[in-house]
Amino acid sequence: MTESGQHPQRAADTIAAVLPYAVWMVAMSVLPATAGGYAVRTAATAAALALAVAASRAPFRPWRHSSSGALDSVLWGLLVGAAVCVLWIWPERFQWYREFSVLSFLGFQEASSASAPSPYDPATCGWPLTLARIAGSAFVIAPVEEMFFRSFLYRWLQKGSWTSVVLSKFDVSAFFWTVAIFALEHHTRIAAGAMAGVAYGLLAVRKGVGAAVLAHVVTNLALGLYVVKTGEWGFW
Repeated sequence: MTESGQHPQRAADTIAAVLPYAVWMVAMSVLPATAGGYAVRTAATAAALALAVAASRAPFRPWRHSSSGALDSVLWGLLVGAAVCVLWIWPERFQWYREFSVLSFLGFQEASSASAPSPYDPATCGWPLTLARIAGSAFVIAPVEEMFFRSFLYRWLQKGSWTSVVLSKFDVSAFFWTVAIFALEHHTRIAAGAMAGVAYGLLAVRKGVGAAVLAHVVTNLALGLYVVKTGEWGFW
């Protein structure tokens, strides 16, 4: 049985969980690092996400799981999302953290929150594209990453027929492999990515993927608003 208790494993379920993330990563590699490129990447990924939702059978959804009440999950999602945002920003006030929180020895650029010219600055690209950057980060890539990492990858690492794995089952190996891969995806901020991966992962296991999605949305939205307010474009 699967998470819904009645459906066997389907290739379509895996495609639905992986496709939006794959579109995001491919678009990142082929589109320019500009505000316009980000907007196109967001639109393509949002379309893939809509297709994934439409293709997934009801009542089964690869990202659905709730082990607690809705209000409880929402409260935890808001709390964890805000905490991750604070922990993402605050340590970068220390030089030692900026120097040793990334894999600079592999050639990755040092993480920095210092003000610098940015393609996402509304003075450069205009407010519509700046707002598109905030919206894409919060409302597209956040749920897509949670669908891929917390709903699919964490369970797939435990068993090939991943929809049969109950998300609330904690598996140490799968959990930390997922955290490691998530951290490497945020290669200019390895430490922050690992911290966020642990927080979202524990939240998904304890409260459900919906709570992890909400937390990730809150983090990215708050971070985007902070960047625009303070001009700390290095976070983008």
